[in-house]
Amino acid sequence: MTGFASKQGSGHGFVWGLELRGVNGKGLDLRLRLPDWIEGLEVEVRKRLNSALSRGNIQISLRVSSEGAEGAARLETGQLKAVLDAMTEIENEAMNKGLSLAPSTAADIVGLRGVLTTEAGDVDHAALRATILTDFDHALSDFRKMRDSEGQKLAEILDRQLSEVDSLVNEAANLAEMRAPQQQERLKTQLARVLDNADAVDEARIAQELAMIAVKADVTEEIDRLKAHIAAARELMGSKGAIGRKFDFLMQEFNREANTLCSKSGDAELTRVGLSLKTLIDQMREQVQNVE
Repeated sequence: MTGFASKQGSGHGFVWGLELRGVNGKGLDLRLRLPDWIEGLEVEVRKRLNSALSRGNIQISLRVSSEGAEGAARLETGQLKAVLDAMTEIENEAMNKGLSLAPSTAADIVGLRGVLTTEAGDVDHAALRATILTDFDHALSDFRKMRDSEGQKLAEILDRQLSEVDSLVNEAANLAEMRAPQQQERLKTQLARVLDNADAVDEARIAQELAMIAVKADVTEEIDRLKAHIAAARELMGSKGAIGRKFDFLMQEFNREANTLCSKSGDAELTRVGLSLKTLIDQMREQVQNVE
């Protein structure tokens, strides 16, 4: 499910802006952009996200800046050396390819991340981290409320689609029952054809062929399993916690039974119902991808 929340805050000589964004995902993928100079912040944020969420591609962005005058600037010589070495390698490779690159200025290099840092002076990291985490908890709560609201709407859609599936399965069951006499006549015809050509055929082989004919014509098991899947889906929707992966697997089972129903129908009306089931199940599978 998608979600968004933001929070602005200040304290301990700093101001910050926090954003949480989430889109659909098969698992839980966390992508964090946090200041690495606030000790222990990322560990705590990851812990809280893993506890609160179980699915989705989640992006967290936190920008922190000083409220007052900036501290002393410091040149990170190790990072500078790494950047210059990389630039030299890039320029040499470009020359080998016959490319001409524009010259870089000192201002360009200083602007690269990590080359020039600003010392914050005496900062109470523990207090700053605690205050930011309090704001993060509020933002995470808003984020979850938005996802819960979307989840409620999604549940209503899935419930309606399940009712439609149930109706189609009942229609298939009625059609299968109505065609029973026709199927019996067809089976008798096929049985007579087998017996007419059974002079040199083993009796066990005849029995096997007849059993295969009967199995191929009977859709009772598929209908029963579809009804069982409907009951399982409703039970999942009524349960608490993450159900997305289980629901996704169940939709695969729905699709398998609908495919088998179509292949065994042998009847235009029953095939029509089976194809309608397949279409509806595909629509449900798309919605289930959004379920946590």
